[in-house]
Amino acid sequence: MLEGIFVDGLIFSLMVIGILISYRILDIADLTCDGSVATGAAVATMAIVAGLPIFVALLLSFLAGVVAGMITAAIHNKLKIPGLLAGILTMTMLYSINLRILGNKANVPLLRVETLYSKLPDAFQFLPPEWASLVGTLLVVLFVKVLIDIFFRTDLGVSLGAMGGNEQMVISQGINPEVLKLIGLGLSNGLIALSGGLLAQYQGFADANLGIGMVVQGLAAIMLGEFLFSTNRISLLTLRAIFGAIIYKALMFFGRKYGYLVNITPNDFKLLTGILVIVSLFVAQTRSAASTAGAKKKAIARSQAKTMSNKEDATNA
Repeated sequence: MLEGIFVDGLIFSLMVIGILISYRILDIADLTCDGSVATGAAVATMAIVAGLPIFVALLLSFLAGVVAGMITAAIHNKLKIPGLLAGILTMTMLYSINLRILGNKANVPLLRVETLYSKLPDAFQFLPPEWASLVGTLLVVLFVKVLIDIFFRTDLGVSLGAMGGNEQMVISQGINPEVLKLIGLGLSNGLIALSGGLLAQYQGFADANLGIGMVVQGLAAIMLGEFLFSTNRISLLTLRAIFGAIIYKALMFFGRKYGYLVNITPNDFKLLTGILVIVSLFVAQTRSAASTAGAKKKAIARSQAKTMSNKEDATNA
């Protein structure tokens, strides 16, 4: 039970990191996630069914997500459509594409083929099967996390972060923000699709409706992580996203298991997730306002102290 929560949370954390890149770093409201996670699951599933190696299947799912993100960025850049609407358009188109990838089927099982999670018990024979799945997933997530941390320390990664904070500053440096948006949204949706590829193997099937509501769930996980600690360092931001994803999945698990005690059913989870995001945003804004007010008070106090000091110096002179 406990191992399953962590495995589910770790797989979900890759999606949360992808959403973190678009919403927090690039400051773009991207809804492509709901389509790209299912695209990643569909591509990985069909690649494995076709007999391709698992690594190749996951790489293809990542690349499929990159293409989906770049399509959203291209619609936003070239047609001057707001990022939110561009994401909705891509997400809508991806539903039909995902059905095509799955051979016009709503879902495709992975029960009779080898997947990552059927091989992990053999790779870690000294561990129980559940713990082998946990260790294998943890290694994959940590590997991806390290690569993301390294990328955002490069000049290109720093430019992406700078564009999210101040696009005009990036333009003044002679950097084309449209290229950065292509790269940023491509990377974001690539991670989301990779998460979908892992999730399909873990649950044993790919479903065209897999991504419904994933954006809101990802935002809820980000908000939960932000309650843990404050930071601007990319390595801690991604770590916080991982913790938030695990906490969110744990809350959902215990809600399903013990929710009946307070008359909560699985049908209420999307409502509760939305309320959680709203409350988290309200608390974050309240904290920000309090911090700004505190900073202003300190600045005024320092200014008054400096003025009094100058007056005393003038009097003594």
